[in-house]
Amino acid sequence: MPPSKRARAYARRRQSEWEARQRRSAALRRRRAVLAAVVIGTLVLGTAAGAIVLASQPAATPPTAAQDIPSFSAAPSPAEAQGRTWTAEMTTSRGAITLELDGAAAPQAVASFLMLAREGFYTDITCHRLVLGTLIQCGDPTQTGLGGPGYLFGPIENAPEDGQYPAGSVVMARFADDPDSQGSQFFVMLSDGVIEDDAAGGYTVFGRVTAGMDVLAEAAGSGTVGAGPDGVPVVRLTIEGVVIS
Repeated sequence: MPPSKRARAYARRRQSEWEARQRRSAALRRRRAVLAAVVIGTLVLGTAAGAIVLASQPAATPPTAAQDIPSFSAAPSPAEAQGRTWTAEMTTSRGAITLELDGAAAPQAVASFLMLAREGFYTDITCHRLVLGTLIQCGDPTQTGLGGPGYLFGPIENAPEDGQYPAGSVVMARFADDPDSQGSQFFVMLSDGVIEDDAAGGYTVFGRVTAGMDVLAEAAGSGTVGAGPDGVPVVRLTIEGVVIS
């Protein structure tokens, strides 16, 4: 085939692949819009009189332009986690945070996090949600609670049977009653807590913070915009980069 024909064929193939990605992304956006009104679980604090609902929250700043958000067609294979422990050195606007990722206990979640970190997906993402004294949630490039990497995955892995999530646990966020709605969003427990199972079960614990809990505590210490118990953090905590080893 002459070079010009090969170039045209290649261009047509790339255009077709791009259009397919756009269709998948549009379908995911529609799915997320439907799920936006659904709570993702009820968190019961050990000594609290009431319950805190883990629902999506509005953005503190305008979402990132859609064309600037990396998108991937599918989650990586769980085998990419290789059944081993990984270290994620996270540089943030408030200080360094180190995560230990358990590829044996939660291979799909860890494989996804590793790929996204290596591809720069988490770079310049601001943590968009704070439940006072309980957790801080990150990993959404749109800061709307609905953003993701272009794919969803499941099932749930390594969920505590007793619903106890220790301080420092790194946990995948998902929508209520849907074990296959995990993506790029995750939260870190700021204190010990109990998250009640829903129809899908518990929540994937795929790692723990080994250094930097003081950074998270400081970022959470000023509360939320509007002073509610669950909302956008007053202090911006932005992930500037992640190095995997």
